[in-house]
Amino acid sequence: MKPRGAGATGSGPVPRAVRTPGGLSLRLDPRSVLVVALLALAALAASVVLIGTGDFPISTGDVLKTLLGDGTAGQEFIVNDLRLPRVLVGLLVGAALGLGGAVFQAVSRNPLGSPDVLGLGQGATAGALVVIVLTSGSAREIALGALVGGLATGAAIYLLAWKRGVHGYRLVLVGIGVAAIATAVNGYLITKADFVDAARAVVWMTGSLDGRDWAQVWPLLILCALLVPLVLANARGLRMMEMGDDVSNALGVRAERVRLLLMVCAVLLTASATAAAGPVAFVALTAPQLARRLTRAPGPNLLPSLFMGAALLVTADWASQRLFGDGQLPVGVVTGVVGGVYLLWLLVSERRAGRI
Repeated sequence: MKPRGAGATGSGPVPRAVRTPGGLSLRLDPRSVLVVALLALAALAASVVLIGTGDFPISTGDVLKTLLGDGTAGQEFIVNDLRLPRVLVGLLVGAALGLGGAVFQAVSRNPLGSPDVLGLGQGATAGALVVIVLTSGSAREIALGALVGGLATGAAIYLLAWKRGVHGYRLVLVGIGVAAIATAVNGYLITKADFVDAARAVVWMTGSLDGRDWAQVWPLLILCALLVPLVLANARGLRMMEMGDDVSNALGVRAERVRLLLMVCAVLLTASATAAAGPVAFVALTAPQLARRLTRAPGPNLLPSLFMGAALLVTADWASQRLFGDGQLPVGVVTGVVGGVYLLWLLVSERRAGRI
């Protein structure tokens, strides 16, 4: 890719340096800023439409009035108590998966290096299934089990992939192996469950936003409020690491320390999203790639990936409710179909380019 600057011959807009009052210098790509703004607007617009969708349709104007505190008692109950928590969980889960996927793809330097492929979703599922099958735990206990399972899987992948550092293809290969083991464990747990627990497990494994309430919103919101700024603060180090550890170390970035910090953040984001909504497939894989194609910018594209993930998930949730007649599909089914098609296209593209 050609460098951008005053002497660049590329057709994209030239990044501009902006100096803040505190003396910091920020490098902004006008196209990336525009993409982030449009994706944020798309996510908000899809959220408003989704809130108005259901057995009791509410117009967009009435949804906005209700959100501003000017709706009827019935509209406030439907919007604020029933539908708004579900939409907020969808936005937060999509944002967490999009950002986590962007971090993993940048760390592995591989478009296939997403939590779906690396086995983090399968590990979180294993943790949830242990709680469902062995203890018949509550929804909160299942979420905690998924979080613990995701963290344990992330730690195992990091340790198994370590050899004087963690590098791209080794991380992906180890992740694929861990994913296969976790999938086998999940299948075994399902066979050992009774009928009721097996049915609960299958529903949870599909990935769904049904029945989500404020109890799922607040923990996820707090975690994202802590982790997202931490990831964005290390965006420069992540971009330097894409040029190799030797170059990043020469530029003052402690590559392995930054890599470990960002992987911990990405694992926490992915595991918490899985705990809140189940293993929603392929959002973490597709969101960073689609964001990069829209911005046409090098680097991890963290903010565009975050907003792309949020927009993708709420749009998929709307499609799962409206495009299949009277029956509603879990959102994980829709994202799985779309993501599976995208994965096949990506594999074909990478093969034609000679990278795999």
